[in-house]
Amino acid sequence: MDLSCVVLNDLHPTAFTATARTAEEAGLRTVFSYDHLSWRDFRDGPWYAAVPLLAAAAAATEDVRLGTLVASPNYRHPVTFAHEVMTLDQLSGGRFELGVGAGTSAADAAVLGLPALTPRRRQERFEEWTLLLRTLLTRRATDAEGEHYTAVDARNVPGPVHGRVPLTVAAAGPRGMRFAARTGDGWVTYGEEGPDAVERFTAPLARFQAVEGAGGVRKVALLGLDEREAYDDYPAFATALADAGFDEVCVHWPRPDGRGLPAAELDTVLAHHR
Repeated sequence: MDLSCVVLNDLHPTAFTATARTAEEAGLRTVFSYDHLSWRDFRDGPWYAAVPLLAAAAAATEDVRLGTLVASPNYRHPVTFAHEVMTLDQLSGGRFELGVGAGTSAADAAVLGLPALTPRRRQERFEEWTLLLRTLLTRRATDAEGEHYTAVDARNVPGPVHGRVPLTVAAAGPRGMRFAARTGDGWVTYGEEGPDAVERFTAPLARFQAVEGAGGVRKVALLGLDEREAYDDYPAFATALADAGFDEVCVHWPRPDGRGLPAAELDTVLAHHR
């Protein structure tokens, strides 16, 4: 089972890039960045944009994959974002991983002054956004007119290095899981509330595995920033996830404030995935 990490955007770009290099040297599969304008209790402190952070990391690394976890329609238009994704993929030599999600009703959803959406309308917008984004990334020129988005002779040349960018879809509900199974190369879950660290992930995994088309989709478990229980016996935890059908665990890289993967457990986690 692969190991990836999130490096939070509160790091200065120089520190973010250095951390990405360290994660690469440690053998991680992917370094992800959160694609938010601000996030939770980090709202009043430094918070840098995902695209330029990943561009800097792409120029400073050679093998590790780089991506968003996740980008959403809350403030991104698929035409302009597809152009940025294509450029990041070219800059990284085809190492870009595009993680997408419907987005929540938190700060990013309100920052542009747009009316709030119901969960159903948010999912409808997300599906249209994702399908157009995928189309833009596989064609040189695109014309499209939907309920939420329009593209008029939108050019995306030269396109991704390998002709497309791998797409990982975050989904929790039945409709979202069905969309992820038929659209994504990967599916990512943040788990769900519950007293047991393993069951919090294996319960949604079982629901996703029951969806038609989910068999060939890469399954990713994203551990929360303040997750602690999983690290009490990480080898047992990760083995249980692998046995259940997960292909990848994504942790938050150790931080000076002690949140994320505890620094004291880093060697244990890395050794398990070697």
